[in-house]
Amino acid sequence: MKRTAALLLLLVLVAGCSSTGGLRAEQARTRSSAGAGGAVDTPRWRVAMVTHAGAGDAFWDTVRKGAEQAAAKDNITFLYSNDAQTQGQVQLVQAAVDQHVDGLLVSLAKGDALAAVLGKAKVAGIPVISINSGAEFSAKFGALTHIGQDETTAGQAAGTALTGRGRHAAICVIHEQGNVGQEQRCAGAAATFSGSLQTLYVDGVNLPDARAAIAAKLQADPALDTVLTLSAPLAATALHAVQDARRPVETDTFDLGTDVVAGLQAGTVGFAVDQQPYLQGYQGVDLLWLHRYNLDALGGGKPVLTGPQVLTKDDAAALARYVARGTR
Repeated sequence: MKRTAALLLLLVLVAGCSSTGGLRAEQARTRSSAGAGGAVDTPRWRVAMVTHAGAGDAFWDTVRKGAEQAAAKDNITFLYSNDAQTQGQVQLVQAAVDQHVDGLLVSLAKGDALAAVLGKAKVAGIPVISINSGAEFSAKFGALTHIGQDETTAGQAAGTALTGRGRHAAICVIHEQGNVGQEQRCAGAAATFSGSLQTLYVDGVNLPDARAAIAAKLQADPALDTVLTLSAPLAATALHAVQDARRPVETDTFDLGTDVVAGLQAGTVGFAVDQQPYLQGYQGVDLLWLHRYNLDALGGGKPVLTGPQVLTKDDAAALARYVARGTR
């Protein structure tokens, strides 16, 4: 009887150890999977992003970072290229089509010029998502969806913010002639701003010249009390131009950067209209993966909006850490 009881006890102990060992093995496998970055087990698809960015554009560095981090998660080989010249961008899109990539992300700042080459992508069966610019071209060119902000709506948000801050006369600085999105921002701001708004065209590639042009405009028109720029680098340039003009003029802007956040904290920048570029890149890659994996789509035929988000001094302290790491 004692021998039977001892045998039963031994079997219980062995079973318990086996169960614990199995649990520990499963936990180890889970930790190993997490340590590998949590990548999915789908095939190694290739996604190309082709933008109209100029060299050294920090905004597009943020878009790219979001795309790269989503690609790492989704087991995707990410291919990035850019050219500020329209024909150069067309050639880069053609190169991606020739490589038979599994998905294509493209900005459509000068959308009509890309119609033919995106038609080739459609014939080749390459799913396309437009990002950042050109929402009005997206569906026409056969894209799955557009990810970004509606530029007219963003401009209207800026105009409302200008009115709310008690501004009276502003210049809206367009730094890339022919960019329909920038025109829409200024037009939207003019529609909702209770004061007067003029458009000033500058060369965004030549920042010293842009600075001189803004300063000259401020000196020539003493009624102006605000400069509205359409990018973070131009906001930094405008801040210097205001100093050159030696006038108490507020700078407001679209997009974020370290200088913009510092300006928000110091009160030299009144507000920034953020479109969350990191999210545009991240969502673009993620949605192409979802389409390949599960034939999913977002937007219901409408753009997937990442903005506008109007940020002020109240938001600056919280934003600083994310801007510093390059994700806002």
